[in-house]
Amino acid sequence: MANHGKLFTFAVHTLLMAISVVMLIPFLLVVSISFSNEQSIVQHGYSLIPSQWDLTAYRYIFKVPQVVVRAYLVTVTVTCIGVLLSLTISSLTAYVISRRDYAFRRVTTFYIFFTMLFNGGLVPFYILMTQILGLKDTLWALIMPGLLSAWNVMILKAFLGRIPVEIIESAKMDGAREWRIYMGIIVPLSMPGMATMGLLISFTYWNEWFNALLFIDNQKYVPLQLLLVRMMNSMEILQMNLFQLGVPNLDIKNLPSQSARMAMVVVAAGPMLVVFPFFQKFFVQGLTLGSLKG
Repeated sequence: MANHGKLFTFAVHTLLMAISVVMLIPFLLVVSISFSNEQSIVQHGYSLIPSQWDLTAYRYIFKVPQVVVRAYLVTVTVTCIGVLLSLTISSLTAYVISRRDYAFRRVTTFYIFFTMLFNGGLVPFYILMTQILGLKDTLWALIMPGLLSAWNVMILKAFLGRIPVEIIESAKMDGAREWRIYMGIIVPLSMPGMATMGLLISFTYWNEWFNALLFIDNQKYVPLQLLLVRMMNSMEILQMNLFQLGVPNLDIKNLPSQSARMAMVVVAAGPMLVVFPFFQKFFVQGLTLGSLKG
């Protein structure tokens, strides 16, 4: 039986390693294309090892760093503010509906869950953001739509529901008020779940581009992902920026297309790849402890 268990464990680990390698290959291909010569891509196609190494794509992108740096600053600002506010609002909402002594817990939970099934539609959403709230061409147009997600609330509710109610009751007997209980007891005990949800929220804000496409016309507030989408649709955006800024010694007509697009993908995805390993321990623990029960 012990040998069969070891064989099963080895087979599972081998399968997971193979899946991990398969999932890693597309990203390695993107990195390889970004360092490839444009002509070699046209002649030989894509390959994991570039036939001709070339940094032209990165030179073209960072010849005008104002465009990329400005988009980076917008994305970082939106992500930091959005994660902080969204995590606070989501955790407070989840904490309320996870409390058994809350009289309207079932009604409120159903109300939140109902929003996962239906929404008001794109046109009312656009009218609300632009005409009623007046958030067009502001950073808040990128932050507010993601402040409260029903899915995040339900995940945090499942996690917070595992905290023994006796701890809260003993804190009340000691004279602690609700805010003190939340900040002094609930937040420290739910740190793995908070970190996991914060990481997922940060991915959402970092990769968001559709709201920017709807509400942002001012170039000062264009986030990194929208810039990436525009560059992938047409390299004319980068060409126009180079021409308007009057950068000398640039052969705009021969601007790399495929390699520059992939280089922009690497530039956009890089920070999240660096941040994720630091949260991996909390991520695994949070998914394990905070999983939804059937």
